[in-house]
Amino acid sequence: MKLVIYSIILNNHQACVADELWELTNHSYCFVELVKPNDSNKKGGTKNYRNRPYLLCAWESDESYCKAMKLAMTAECCIFSGLPALPFEKARLKKGLLSFDMSERWLKKGWINLFSPTILHMFLTYHFGGWKHKPLYKLCCSAFAAEDQFKLFTFRDKCYKWGYFTSVNNFDDEVIQQSISSGSSIKLMWCARFLTWKHPELPVLMAHRLKQKGLNFILDMYGEGKLKNSSIKLVKKLGVDDVVRFIDNKPNDELIADMRKHNIFIFTSDRNEGWGAVANESMAAGCVLVASDDIGSTPYLIDAGKTGFSFRSPVSSSGFDNPDINALDDLCQKVEWLFKNPDQRRKMAYYSISKMRLEYSPRIVAARLLQLIENLRSGKDSPYEDGPCSKA
Repeated sequence: MKLVIYSIILNNHQACVADELWELTNHSYCFVELVKPNDSNKKGGTKNYRNRPYLLCAWESDESYCKAMKLAMTAECCIFSGLPALPFEKARLKKGLLSFDMSERWLKKGWINLFSPTILHMFLTYHFGGWKHKPLYKLCCSAFAAEDQFKLFTFRDKCYKWGYFTSVNNFDDEVIQQSISSGSSIKLMWCARFLTWKHPELPVLMAHRLKQKGLNFILDMYGEGKLKNSSIKLVKKLGVDDVVRFIDNKPNDELIADMRKHNIFIFTSDRNEGWGAVANESMAAGCVLVASDDIGSTPYLIDAGKTGFSFRSPVSSSGFDNPDINALDDLCQKVEWLFKNPDQRRKMAYYSISKMRLEYSPRIVAARLLQLIENLRSGKDSPYEDGPCSKA
């Protein structure tokens, strides 16, 4: 079976699964890259994937574009992601061939998103192209994507759970024990761009509360962005510069190594976070994840009290001048519980690693995807009750 994925760019969010699909299909797989890589679409990755044997760069030449179009018309299954994939998707669906559309949620900001050129174009193409009656299914890279599609009368009863799947290292039990060891001081980690919708004010305000309660901890905040100076100023203003450290951007491999030295990962984005691959990475590294409940990956990855905690999402309009106190209260409550229950925290770290290894590793999800495709080709539905490729 020939499988082809059409997507904006091959980056660290997709390369791990792509590598596995190449092997599991006995090299009958192609990733069609649609846009020339640049700093904005690399998703913070620094790795070069140009030498992947399955990579076809449709943007490089007319010849490559034509080859990509031919694959869209001949492959047994194609997966399309993003507006640049639409010409290939339209051509394929005119022939009524098995296909998937892959995306995060369409209505991140609510109904106003329907008026964005990209979403409106996709919406109109679906309905006026008769795609409802085609063998076209949805891979949902957000726990909220299926709900959005239902509201828009698109992909109803055709949505399957998907996401972004990062590397899961099978390090041995001794390394795991070192990763989640108790120690005298709890180490918390926050890693993101310092942007409004990432809400860097929340971990700083949380640190202030934890310090006031006499708890022993260090909070490391990784990344860069326009709100980093505001975060530094707030740290100094609140007098928590002895427990909050700012660390510049690092290569992904170094970030993963640092995650293994922390106990808790704080993820404070609002509903504008489509998936959030750092959630996968932190859990696989042995951190207990405490994440906003509007982040796209949160409902899929967090089993409350077992693999982490979700907390009330900050409203999008909140920030340094008007922090969301309800979100802060809930965040602090969940983190304090982890401080006070070290045995349960260590168990949760083990469960997190196990979930990543057994359900969300690139090898597992690639195999699941191929099985789902085979089932759909033979007129059956997904064989999975939960996890990737189960019904959303």
